[in-house]
Amino acid sequence: MEGTLTVFAAASLTDVFAALGERLEEEHPGLDVQISFAGSSALAGQIVQGAPADVFASADEAQMDRVTDAGLVEETDVFAENALMLAVPAENPSGIALPGSGGTPSLAELVPADVTMAVCAPEVPCGALSADILEAAGLTDAPDTYEEDVRAVLTKVQLGEVDAGLVYVSDVHTAGDSILAFGFREGIAARNSYPIGVVEDAPNPAAARAFVDLVRSDEGQRALADAGFLPPG
Repeated sequence: MEGTLTVFAAASLTDVFAALGERLEEEHPGLDVQISFAGSSALAGQIVQGAPADVFASADEAQMDRVTDAGLVEETDVFAENALMLAVPAENPSGIALPGSGGTPSLAELVPADVTMAVCAPEVPCGALSADILEAAGLTDAPDTYEEDVRAVLTKVQLGEVDAGLVYVSDVHTAGDSILAFGFREGIAARNSYPIGVVEDAPNPAAARAFVDLVRSDEGQRALADAGFLPPG
């Protein structure tokens, strides 16, 4: 197996897919894995508009539906799930803390009225999930800034440009001790499913299938779990 493999993948998959791409290159020295990470809506739009890609991995099924409805991906598999947490800068300028009542709090119990919050733009999967969560928590007016993908939200939090942001559990794992993170009731109840598929007329279909198989393999699933992703339900 050789040539170039082009993967379009959701921004939240950056670290784990980069590692899996390197693993595939080790197995096949003649293969060059190129992965474009961005918001799933942007990637789906590029594929629909004719951008050459071998594999598409989306952070929700709605964006995958855009490309399957266009006849550009036929067979898809959900390979992981992800949930949102409230992330705050390590110094926690707003003093966000778990309430003393015990149990899992609502997001509304965690977020002070004057907190500045970043979320993903509503057109991307983490933004659609954030909107559902904020509505369930009665906090539809809470966001102060909308970012193009979840990694942009995480960066805002890490730099202290906002008091808090909604990011995936996997991003909390990536961030380590650069942030603090809090679980909340609405986040536990809502998840995004991540589908993956080989793009029709893929320039390198054999390598595309090999990458999808690696993601779905026991090795790939362990890597995803280690990165904070949840197994598909």
